[in-house]
Amino acid sequence: MSIDYALHAHIVTITINRPEARNSLDMEHFRDLAQAWAAFRDDPDAWVAVITGTGRDFCTGADLKKFIPELTGALPRPEGWNKTDAIHAVLHQFPVYKPIVAAVNGVCVAGGFEMLGSTDIRVAVPEARFAVMEPKRGLFAGGGSTVRLPRQIPYALAMEMLLTADMVDAQRALEMGLVNRVVEADQLMHTAYDYAERIVANAPLAVSATKQSAVEGLALDLESAYANETRHSNRVFETEDAKEGPRAFAEKRPPRWRAR
Repeated sequence: MSIDYALHAHIVTITINRPEARNSLDMEHFRDLAQAWAAFRDDPDAWVAVITGTGRDFCTGADLKKFIPELTGALPRPEGWNKTDAIHAVLHQFPVYKPIVAAVNGVCVAGGFEMLGSTDIRVAVPEARFAVMEPKRGLFAGGGSTVRLPRQIPYALAMEMLLTADMVDAQRALEMGLVNRVVEADQLMHTAYDYAERIVANAPLAVSATKQSAVEGLALDLESAYANETRHSNRVFETEDAKEGPRAFAEKRPPRWRAR
């Protein structure tokens, strides 16, 4: 099947559409997903992304039946394959400072869970399941989970997931702070788009700078984080949108953001 990409009203929808393989990724789909993220990052008209899957899975990571033979040369590699595609596809070492909303429609494990760690707002169905599965197979979650998870939820809960490699259901994920909301399947995309539309109503450069400051600040000491925040603040206050926001407020009308 495919990685589907659609842009409407500044919101990009990226859909992992490979239900016959539980939305796992072979080399072709790693490449296409990496290209989708690059397209979102680089398009000035794309302000927010919603990532989801089709069928009963969100993403189950690498297709071990096909990806490993492609990696070893037992199967031919697709045209245009780059060794960085697999890590960029799950947003590892590939910073995107635009908001990303995850609509988790089902099982989210391995590379899917790694990618989840780089999303900003997460909505899940009650049937969703989450896990860092790699230790159960003698592997290592090298796509960011050991770095991101302890920074995003309490340490003891992060280590519970990382060390046991047990599956966590949607309600437990909500209690842990791993997801924002759990909604029924027929409300999943509506809820995800509601978040996206509320973000799009804000000035895109201010939103992007806010995310970048927050993400970068996690790796800095407090003094450096404040200095970094000031740099982003100064940059935003120099934009046309920073003039438009107060002007629209004074004129009692919706702002017309120009992303500059």
